[in-house]
Amino acid sequence: MDFNSHADAIVRVATGLVNELTPGERRGRSFPPPRDLAAAATEGLRTGYPSHREVTEVEAGELAEIAARLRVVFDALTTGDVDAAASQVNDLLEETRARPMLERHDGEPWHLHFHGPGGTVAGDWAASCATGLAIVLGSEYHDRLGVCTAPHCDRVYVDVSRNGTRRFCGTACQNRVKTAAFRSRGKAP
Repeated sequence: MDFNSHADAIVRVATGLVNELTPGERRGRSFPPPRDLAAAATEGLRTGYPSHREVTEVEAGELAEIAARLRVVFDALTTGDVDAAASQVNDLLEETRARPMLERHDGEPWHLHFHGPGGTVAGDWAASCATGLAIVLGSEYHDRLGVCTAPHCDRVYVDVSRNGTRRFCGTACQNRVKTAAFRSRGKAP
């Protein structure tokens, strides 16, 4: 399931920022705020753009604030509250004044970018992520965004599978749940 190549990358960035910068749980363990915020923010951005430059500590702090607001969208969708998710995205779109611009760079064809008038890294990514999530929420695929259903994991995901049945943030959580199910039945995995 693809939205379009650029929107897909932006939605991956949104999930990457949430997963790298928001505290909670990951794969059955506590996931505290990152010690190296700049490295974590860079990793989140590279989820969708592998060659993204490293961000500064100031930029990382701003991106962490954006990630916390993006998490609200995933949390709302997981509880079936599409209205709350849409409201959060609309707030971000309005605050960032996201505007479309056709751009071509790095040997890519023309594609839409969404930036705000401020021109900061965090502001531009907030505008882009809000727009990418708006594209998903404004389609029949809003149920493709979710929070991992494995016990003690609250990392988020975007389901790009054909059948739309993903429930876990990754194979590690999926395998952990399968192993627990086997053990509860008295069988070894």
